[in-house]
Amino acid sequence: MTATLNESGRDLLFRTARTHNGWLDKPVSDDVLRELYDLMKWAPTSANTSPARILFLRTLQAKERLCPFLMPQNVEKTMKAPVTAIIAYDLKFYDKLPKLFLHRDGIREYFASQPQLAVETARRNSALQGGYFILAARALGLDCGPMSGFDNAKVDAEFFGAESKLFPQGQIESNFICNLGYGDTSKLFPRNPRLDFSEACAVL
Repeated sequence: MTATLNESGRDLLFRTARTHNGWLDKPVSDDVLRELYDLMKWAPTSANTSPARILFLRTLQAKERLCPFLMPQNVEKTMKAPVTAIIAYDLKFYDKLPKLFLHRDGIREYFASQPQLAVETARRNSALQGGYFILAARALGLDCGPMSGFDNAKVDAEFFGAESKLFPQGQIESNFICNLGYGDTSKLFPRNPRLDFSEACAVL
């Protein structure tokens, strides 16, 4: 019989997990960030493309570089979060495919020769990996505050542009941002409802 999560595990990942806007003054270590990535990386992407690239912002200086590009309502919670992750994608993810997808010759050239397909693949699969990132963080006892209220182009220029020594210039584009830490439950809003099965699903 296939193993399944018990009810408390399902609660941890889904039913009682919340999007957090307030944070406790409790740091997140580099070891935990590494453990988070080492957990999420095993989840599936098409052709094992694994295009997500993650930049973790922890220092005040790094956060101050980000804040001018956030919507006003996202500034305070980002500055107070122990870590802010920029979930991005590598437009030339296919350069890693000779390492990642061993059982098909020519897979790098397949994507490299089709730029539009490569962009669509990078965006879709980095979003998938962003979802896995949230679940992995929750599995490790972290809380998350994902958001999309920011200027992607300016964030990309600031962190992935000509001055960046972290990733290849011009290859990386941001998808969304996720604050990480230990949430202050006193700052939670009442939980919004979700659609019922009959409203969102059909079976043929």
